[in-house]
Amino acid sequence: MKIHELVQGSPEWQAFRLTHHGASEAAAMLGLSKKTTRSELLRIKHTGTPKEFSDWVQVNILDYGHQVEALARPLVEEIIGDDLYPVTCSNEDEGGNLSASCDGLTMLYDTAFEHKQWNEALAASVRAGILPEEHMPQCQQIMLVTGAARVIFVVSDGTPGNLVWVEVRPDPEWFDRIRAGWAQFDRDLADYVLPEAKPAIVAEPVQALPAVSVQVSGALTVAENFTVFEQALRQFLDERLIREPQTDQDFADLDLQIKALKRAEDALDAAEAQMLAQVSGVDAAKRAKDALHKLTRDNRLMAEKLLESEKKRRREEKIEAARKAFADHLAELQREIADLRLDVPAPDFAAVIKGLKTLASIQDKLDTALANGKIAADQKAGDLRTKLAWVGTNAAEHRALLPDLQQLAVKPLDDFKLAITARIDAHKRAEAERLEADRARIRKEEAERLEREAKDKQEREAAAAQQRSLDEAEDAAIVPLHPANAALENNGPDSLASYFPGNADASAFLGVDMAAAPAAELVTASPQCAAHSRPMGGGGGGSLSTATLKLGQINERLAPIALTADGLATLGFPHVATDKSAKLYRERDFPRICAALVRHIQTVQAGQPAPATQAAPATTRNPERTTDMATRAPAAAFDDAADYQHIPMKEVESHKIKAVGYDEATRTLAVTFQRGAGAIYHYPNVEPQVYADFIGAESLGSFFGAHLQSLPFKKFHPEQVAA
Repeated sequence: MKIHELVQGSPEWQAFRLTHHGASEAAAMLGLSKKTTRSELLRIKHTGTPKEFSDWVQVNILDYGHQVEALARPLVEEIIGDDLYPVTCSNEDEGGNLSASCDGLTMLYDTAFEHKQWNEALAASVRAGILPEEHMPQCQQIMLVTGAARVIFVVSDGTPGNLVWVEVRPDPEWFDRIRAGWAQFDRDLADYVLPEAKPAIVAEPVQALPAVSVQVSGALTVAENFTVFEQALRQFLDERLIREPQTDQDFADLDLQIKALKRAEDALDAAEAQMLAQVSGVDAAKRAKDALHKLTRDNRLMAEKLLESEKKRRREEKIEAARKAFADHLAELQREIADLRLDVPAPDFAAVIKGLKTLASIQDKLDTALANGKIAADQKAGDLRTKLAWVGTNAAEHRALLPDLQQLAVKPLDDFKLAITARIDAHKRAEAERLEADRARIRKEEAERLEREAKDKQEREAAAAQQRSLDEAEDAAIVPLHPANAALENNGPDSLASYFPGNADASAFLGVDMAAAPAAELVTASPQCAAHSRPMGGGGGGSLSTATLKLGQINERLAPIALTADGLATLGFPHVATDKSAKLYRERDFPRICAALVRHIQTVQAGQPAPATQAAPATTRNPERTTDMATRAPAAAFDDAADYQHIPMKEVESHKIKAVGYDEATRTLAVTFQRGAGAIYHYPNVEPQVYADFIGAESLGSFFGAHLQSLPFKKFHPEQVAA
C-alpha cells in the first residue's frame, strides 16, 4: 500500500481520482450503483472530466456529508478502541492503479472506517446486519488496497442516537471480482468512443386538425366541415406521420402523433353526438363521419403497432448484439484454455432492460450486463488457468488419473489441490504395493529358478559322475573286436537255437562256412543281412538315426528266423520307440543286430555254453550302450603292415579316444585310443557325414561306442607301420 498526502475534496485529490480507480467507483464499474451508471463512469474516465454537481448538492449533500463524517469518527473510535485517521492510498507499490479514500484507518492499517449519511432504509438494513450490495464493492476494495482485516461501515447523522454500524470482512471472491471488473473496464475504456451529444428528447408539436362541427337547421340543412377536416387529416397522414422511427426523437414524436389521432377520433365521435342531438337522422353526414373515423382509427392502430414492433425489434437487436459480444469473448477465453471447458452462463440481457423505454437507457443496461458477464468469465478463466498451471507443475505425469478434471475444476482451489493430491498419493501407494508384489513374485520365481538350477546341476553332476564311471569302465575294456579272434558274446535268447535242431550246422542256413568265417564277415556274407546292410550314413530307407525300423520288418529280413522284442533286448537292442503297438528300432542298428545274431549262432554251433546275459537296465542315459563291457575278450591280433594306408590324425579331447583321422577318398576312419599299446585302427566305408558327426559329438567315446565300435576294422602295430 502507498499513502498519498491528499485532502479529500481538493483539486489534487480530484485529479488523483481521474487517474486511479477509486473504491467509491467500484459499484458503478460493476453496474451496481444507483447514482452513476457504468457508461457515465466510462465517459468521465475517457474525458478526464469529473462529475459535476449543483451548488445545492455540493453544499447540502457533499459538504454536509464531510461534516457528519467528522462528527461520527470519534464515536467510532470509542466503539473500536483505537484512533482513526483519514487517508488516501493506492496499490501503486504493486504496480496497480486501484485506490481508496478511507474516512478513517488505524495506525496498524488493520481497521478501516466508511461513513454514509443517515438514511432510514439504509440504516434499517445495516441495523439488521445486512450490507446492501451497492456498498459492498467499496468496502471490499478498501480492504483490497489497504490490507485491512475489517471495515466498520457506519450510517449516522453525527449523533450517538442515529448511528448504526456493521463489520465487513474480506471476501476473496469479491477481490477477484473487483480485479477482473477493473481489468474489463480498462479494456472497454481503451475501445471507448465518445457518443454524439444528443439534445433532450421532446416531441415536436403535432399539426392541429380543424375542429369538427356539425349544425343541423330545422329544415334539415346540415352545415359541416368534414371535407376540410379530411384534407387536413390526409395531409397529416401522408406528410407528417412517422412510418419508420429510428431515434429516440422519432419514437417520442410518433407517440405524440398517436395521441393526436386518438383525439381526432374522439372529436369525430363528439361531432356525431352533436349532430344526432339536433336531428334524428342525417345519413350523409353520418356516413362521412364514419368514414373519417375509420380512417383516423386505422392509421392510429397502424402507428401503435409500428411503434411497438419497432421498439421490440430495436430491443431484440441490441440484446442479440450483446449476446454475440459475450459469446465472442467467451470463445476467445476458451482458446486460451484448451484442456477444460469454460462454462459461464450468459447474462440475462432481456431481464436487465425490462421496463426501460429509451434506447439510451436500454443500451446502458445492456453494456453494464455485458461487462459484468465478461468479468465473471474472466474470473472463471483465471481460476481455470491457475488450476491448469498447478496441474502442469504438480500432476503432469499423473494426468491419466484425472479423467474427471472438468468436474474437479469446479471445486475451490484448495479443495481442488487436495482432491488431486489425495488421488495421486493413493495411486502411488497402490503402485508401490504392486511393485512390491512384483518384486516378491520375482524373488520367489528367482529362488525357485535357482533351486531348480541347483537341482538340475546336481542331477547333471551325478549323471556326469555316473557317465565318467561308465566311461572309465569302458575305457578299461574298449578294445575293438577283430573278426579273426574276437571272443563271442552271448547276446541272444536260447530260442534262437531252435532254428538249428540238435545244434545242426548253421552254415547251410546262412550259406557260408561258419567255422571258417569270422562273425563280422558272416554279417556281410549272409544273404539275409547283406541285403539290408549298407555303410554308416548311407542313403536309402530314411535316416539311419531315426527309429523307423519295425520288429516285423526285421523278421521279414531274417526270415525264416523270427525274433521277439525281448530277444532283441537280450542281444543288447531294446526298442527305442513305439508306433501304437509296434516296436521301433534304428535302421543303422540292423547290421549290429545281424552281427550279434551271428555271434550267438557261432557260439551255439561251436557247442559252447552261452554266457549269462544281463538285460538292459530300465533307464540308461544311452540305450544303445547295453553291452556288458566286462565280458569283452582280449584284444585282436595285428594285421599285415603291407595293407596299411597312412592317414594323418589329430589328437582330440576324450577320455577314450586319443587321435582321429579320415581319408575321404577311401572313406576310411583312423582311430587310436588312450589305453593300450597305441595300435592304429582303420574302419573302412565310413561316410563323411558320420565322420563329421563323430568329430562334432559332445562325447567322442560315447559316439564311438554307439555307432562305430561294431564296424569291421583293421588293426596295425604302430612300430610296424612306422618302419
